[in-house]
Amino acid sequence: MTAAPEETPVPEPPLHEDRLDYTPTARSVTLARRRAARLVTAWGHPQRAGEVALLVSELATNALLHGSLRGRLFRVHLTLTAGALRIEVTDPRGERLPGLRSADSNECYGRGLLIVAAVADRWGVEPRTVGKTVFAELTLRQSGMSMTPATAR
Repeated sequence: MTAAPEETPVPEPPLHEDRLDYTPTARSVTLARRRAARLVTAWGHPQRAGEVALLVSELATNALLHGSLRGRLFRVHLTLTAGALRIEVTDPRGERLPGLRSADSNECYGRGLLIVAAVADRWGVEPRTVGKTVFAELTLRQSGMSMTPATAR
């Protein structure tokens, strides 16, 4: 008896999409965060704008601190499908892969990916030919679901 081949899931088509390149400066993180919150609100999900802004801020800050190279931009790419909001931040430093770590209570840095892991439903890293993309996804509730305290988030 042979096993049936696994079917590859078909990705959902994007309903909305935005991508913009930023210079590796602290001001760019602020601009990316505000743009993401504004877009997600305009796309009909104002209740998720705060989470998206936080995720963009953490991922863009990591790109700035750990993934930037002089003269190279980082990219923020937002995608809305029927089932999810996906935030991607791409930077040119593919050899520097992020990972979760514990920060001491007196450290100012080191908690970004812990925040991403706590807020996002899924996150990860995708290597590129040049650089890497770190992504976070927020699952969207299907319309028609009842919102009880047990299912509300």
